[in-house]
Amino acid sequence: MSDMTVIKEEDLIESVKDALQYISYYHPMDYIRALGKAYEAEQGPAAKDAIAQILTNSRMCAEGHRPICQDTGIVNVFVKWGMNCRLDTQRSLQEVVDEGVRQAYNHPDNKLRASILADPAFTRRNTRDNTPCVLSVEMVAGDTIDIDVAAKGGGSENKSKFKMMNPSDNIVDWVVEQLPSMGAGWCPPGMLGIGIGGTAEHCMKLAKLSLMEPIDMGQLKQRGAQTDLEQLRIDIFDAVNAQGIGAQGLGGLSTVLDVKILDAPCHAAGKPVAMIPNCAATRHAHFTLDGSGPAYLEPPKLEEYPDVTWQPDAAAKKVDLDNLTPEQVASWEHGDRLLLSGKMLTGRDAAHKRIHDMLENGEELPVEFKGRAIYYVGPVDPVMGEVVGPAGPTTATRMDKFTEMMLDLGLLAMIGKAERGHDAVEVISRFKVAYLMATGGAAYLVSRAIKGAEVVAFEDLGMEAIYEFEVQDMPVTVAVDAQGNNVHTLAPARWRERIAAGEVEPAE
Repeated sequence: MSDMTVIKEEDLIESVKDALQYISYYHPMDYIRALGKAYEAEQGPAAKDAIAQILTNSRMCAEGHRPICQDTGIVNVFVKWGMNCRLDTQRSLQEVVDEGVRQAYNHPDNKLRASILADPAFTRRNTRDNTPCVLSVEMVAGDTIDIDVAAKGGGSENKSKFKMMNPSDNIVDWVVEQLPSMGAGWCPPGMLGIGIGGTAEHCMKLAKLSLMEPIDMGQLKQRGAQTDLEQLRIDIFDAVNAQGIGAQGLGGLSTVLDVKILDAPCHAAGKPVAMIPNCAATRHAHFTLDGSGPAYLEPPKLEEYPDVTWQPDAAAKKVDLDNLTPEQVASWEHGDRLLLSGKMLTGRDAAHKRIHDMLENGEELPVEFKGRAIYYVGPVDPVMGEVVGPAGPTTATRMDKFTEMMLDLGLLAMIGKAERGHDAVEVISRFKVAYLMATGGAAYLVSRAIKGAEVVAFEDLGMEAIYEFEVQDMPVTVAVDAQGNNVHTLAPARWRERIAAGEVEPAE
C-alpha cells in the first residue's frame, strides 16, 4: 500500500472558500453557451428580454466579482473521499467544510448573503455566516478527494417535487403534471434534475447530484439517444418546453436547457421519483485535492460569452414612483414594460409577518405604505462604495397571504419574482392595483438601478429589514394589471397553443 495522502485542514478550507466565491459570480460556461443559443432561438419578446437581462447580468458579475443572484443559496457539498487520504485536523469534516463556507460568505471583497436559519420550526434565527452546509460523503478507492460544491437558491429549491410512484406510472406525465404548481419561481430557463429509484431520501439526493453534470442536451439530440435513460431525458425535455412557459414564465420556447437523470435500484413495490430544478443562477463547481495544496478554479474567458447586451425597451413606459396615482396604475396593461424611477419600499416574509402582528396588536407601523410601491427583496450587503449589493426579486407567492392586508394600507404596486396565486390576483384586481415582475437571476443588473438605500424599519431582521430604495430606470414587466389580467397565465397558454399548432418550434 502506498503512503497515505495527507490533506491539510487549511487547504480544504481554502479550496471550499475559493470555489464558493467563484460560483457566486461565474456561471458555468456550458450554461452560458446553452443560454446564448436559447436567446438566438427565442421568439417570445418578453422571454427574449428576460434572457438578455440574465446574460448581461452574468457578464457584469463575472467582470465585477459580485453575486449573480442576491439569494446566494444554501451550500451543498458532495465529497468522494479516497480511502487512502487522511485529513490532518482535530475537527470533524463538517466543521472544516463549514469553516470554508464561513470564510467564503464573509469575504470582505464580496460578502455573500447569509440565508441559513437555525431553529427552523420556531424562532428561525439567522446563523449569520450561511453555515451549516449540507454535506454528503462517499468513501471510494483512491488517494485524492473529489468535491462538488453547489449553492442552491431558495426559489428553485422550494419547487422540489417527490412521489412514491407505482411501478407502472408514467414519469413524463408526472413531470408535466408538476409544472403548473412549480410556476416560474424557480427562475427558468434552468435545468431539471431527476432521481429515480433507491429510497425516498436517496432518490432526492440523486436528483440533486444529477444537477452537477454539464449541459449536453444539444449534443445528445444531435447524435440520438443510445439508452432508455437518454431517451427519457429527451422526452421530458421536449414535453416541458412544449408547455410554452418560457423564461421567467413569460411565455416562450425555452423553459429548460437540459434534463439530467440519475437512477438507482429500488424495491419491487414502488418507483420513487424526485425532481429538483436548477434556476437561472446555476452555481456549481468541481475540484480535486491531492495533498499538494489548495485547489483554485480557472476563471472563464469573457470573450467566449455571447455578444448580448441588454438595453431598456424603447417602448418601455417611464414611471415616477414619487408621484404615482391610482389612475396611472390602472392604465398599465399586462405585458407592459416599465422603467421605474423614484423611491420604493422593500419587504419580504419576516417584515410582512411583523407588520401583521403589529396590526393585530393595534401598534402603529413605523412606515407609511399609502400610495407606495413595495419590492420583495433581501439584498446582499454592499461592498466597495456600493449603495446596495445585488438585489434581485424574491418569489412573490410567499407574500400572497399578506396581499389584502398590505393593499388595505394603501399600496399601489408590488414588485417581485414570478407569478401570483389565484387568490392574490383576485385581490389585486379588486383593489385596482398592479403586480410588477423583475427578472430573477439578474440581481446585479437590477442593483445598478438602485441609487440610494436606507433601512427605515425592522433593522434587526438583517437582509429582511424594510429599506427605502431610490431607483432610476429599474426594468419591470406588468405581470398582473388592475383588471386582473395575469401574464403568467395568458402568455404561456398562447405559446403552448402556437407550439402545438406547429407555428413555432420549441427549444432544440
